[in-house]
Amino acid sequence: MSEIYIFIVIALVLLAVSDLIVGVTNDAINFLNSALGAKVSSRMVILSVASVGILIGTLTSSGMMEVARSGVFYPAQFTFNEVMLLFLGMMLGDVILLNVYNSLGLPTSTTVSMVFGLLGAAVAIALHHISIENSLSLSDISHFINSGRAMVIISAILISVVVAFVGGIVIMYVSRLIFSFRYHKMFAKYGAMWCGISVAVIIYFTVFKGLKSSGLISADTLNFVNNNIYMVLFGTWAVCSIVLFAMQRMKINILKITILAGTFALALAFAGNDLVNFIGVPLAGIDSFNTAQNAGTADITMESLMQPANANFFILFASGIIMALTLFFSKKAMHVAETELKLSSQNEGEERFGSTVFSRFLVRFALNMNNLYNRIIPKSVQRKISTRFEQLPEVERGNAFYDLIRGTVNLTAASILISSATALKLPLSTTYVIFMVAMGSSLADRAWGRESAVYRITGVMTVISGWFITAFGGFIIAFTVASLLIWGGNIAVIVVTLSCFYMLVHNNFISKKNKNKNYAKEIFDGKPEDAETASNILDDSVNEICSILSHITKIYNRTLVATFKENRKVLNEMVVESNKLYLQSRHRKYEILPKLKHFRNSEINSGYFYVQIVDYLSEITKAILHITRPCLNHINNSHEGLNKEQVVDLMKINDAVEKIYIKINEMLSTKDFSELDSILEMRDSLFVIIADAIKDELKRVQINKSKTKTGMLYLTILNETKTLVLQARNLLKSQKYFLEQTKKP
Repeated sequence: MSEIYIFIVIALVLLAVSDLIVGVTNDAINFLNSALGAKVSSRMVILSVASVGILIGTLTSSGMMEVARSGVFYPAQFTFNEVMLLFLGMMLGDVILLNVYNSLGLPTSTTVSMVFGLLGAAVAIALHHISIENSLSLSDISHFINSGRAMVIISAILISVVVAFVGGIVIMYVSRLIFSFRYHKMFAKYGAMWCGISVAVIIYFTVFKGLKSSGLISADTLNFVNNNIYMVLFGTWAVCSIVLFAMQRMKINILKITILAGTFALALAFAGNDLVNFIGVPLAGIDSFNTAQNAGTADITMESLMQPANANFFILFASGIIMALTLFFSKKAMHVAETELKLSSQNEGEERFGSTVFSRFLVRFALNMNNLYNRIIPKSVQRKISTRFEQLPEVERGNAFYDLIRGTVNLTAASILISSATALKLPLSTTYVIFMVAMGSSLADRAWGRESAVYRITGVMTVISGWFITAFGGFIIAFTVASLLIWGGNIAVIVVTLSCFYMLVHNNFISKKNKNKNYAKEIFDGKPEDAETASNILDDSVNEICSILSHITKIYNRTLVATFKENRKVLNEMVVESNKLYLQSRHRKYEILPKLKHFRNSEINSGYFYVQIVDYLSEITKAILHITRPCLNHINNSHEGLNKEQVVDLMKINDAVEKIYIKINEMLSTKDFSELDSILEMRDSLFVIIADAIKDELKRVQINKSKTKTGMLYLTILNETKTLVLQARNLLKSQKYFLEQTKKP
């Protein structure tokens, strides 16, 4: 047996581990979104419950679906060498695709990526087989590929999107009409029966979606339940309602119990049914290797893959441990969670997605339909319905993305739809169902107001379009990789595989920390924020402003030096850093109103100065960005560099700016503003230097001693430098007044 096959087997095993990590990162939000969105408990409790579900799901998993071995292609038509390259090409393409989606924070279907990855790799290998076999033509590709499977997956996307979205809307709307946002009084009467429905559905979901293929439940039991489904569901609901009623009387929050139970069930079902998406292909590759090794030759066809395979206990247990650990340590999983939770959030704030023509059209259409509704429905009925949807003030509802009622609805609706589809053998995707249920419930719950609707519709359409791109992208990437492997031979196998591993290691372990780390931590912590007061904000803002101003001084200095030396690498870094500061300040502006809502009436004057501070800080970061970008563009376009006179003037200005910023930081950190007038004097002195520099530049222009592009860059730097210093001095004044107002009783 050639050593290259041992290399491929080792690569498949490592890719299986990577795929488990990347796959869980992508799918974690499917079973965590309700617990995270409603913040039912601490991070450790939520992840621990999900981890137990994952471990049980993996240990009871059948371990292998036929699609990984023979569902997309006919293995008897392929040789051992072709099958190994097919599996390797699919795994490399799949990990690359999912890693891209996770980096973008977009959820997608691992089943779709696996199926279309197998399809793309199989087509590439089949075309190679046909090209070297004289008796075959392109029309014979149907002997190699089971194309019907792809159409089933495409139809699943369409069915999932429509059914889940509508189902989420209907169930959430009815639930909110019953309980409203102030649900505690009504829930005390009927909550046990309502949660009983949810728990009964979740139990049914666990049995028929999570454990149906585990072997723990006999076929007779499954048949009995299927034949008496309504009686079983009614009996389960009655028992669950009684138990929950007793727990409710013991002052136990049964909504949290229901959501955690649903989280466990979805995690179990995910691990039990989707494990094949991650380790199915590598296990098929190992089985193929063992078959060829036992036969003593690689020149055999792979009819053996038509037989079912089962993973042993060790493989399942190790897979479960890897998946559970990923939940606790993956930052990208938090980033994916951020996308769905912000799209369904009840709170206002900065929206991640922009506005599109299509989203604006849908919002205008909805407003017109609402006007029609207002004309048709009696006013008394409208008022009655509106009272059920009156949201709690933000101070009362805390920083949860939505309340426990919606968290329960999301789990219940998803469980009902997935279980029903399983019983009816409809090809619904778990990822698509859970995401679209969450979007439908948020729409019905009036979380998409006129302030956010266009942006959230854009976000949903982005995710949906990404699902179709998953199919197309999975096919193309796997087709390309498999083609390189089959046509390039052993050298291509080694080079492509090592390149893929380098990309994975670099993106996941070496690259810079996720810029959303702090926000993602907030999502997973599940703890309410401390009340924002002027005093708290003052303490935080001083340290933050000092850090930002110090950073801006370094960026300004390094940008000028890099421009003098025409160093593109450093300029690129400075643009990235300045853009990051600008985005942070932009995000901070969106947080102003939510923060001010927590201010006491006596702190309104402090709030005014805080608004000014945030605005001045935003202008400062914008100014530094307007310096770094033109400098980079100038050097990138290979324009002539700054002349000696310009460099000398800018170095003087750089020294003056640095002294001003150091002085400002000293005053901010010590909270001693007694030398505030000295900053004004330093600023005026700098402005005189800048004015003289501008006049000198105009003289050089008149005698053709300065090039047009260089002169424009020089003047841009001077003007933006004035903004840097002017706004920094204004910020210092506002910080002084903010401090004075905060100290007042």
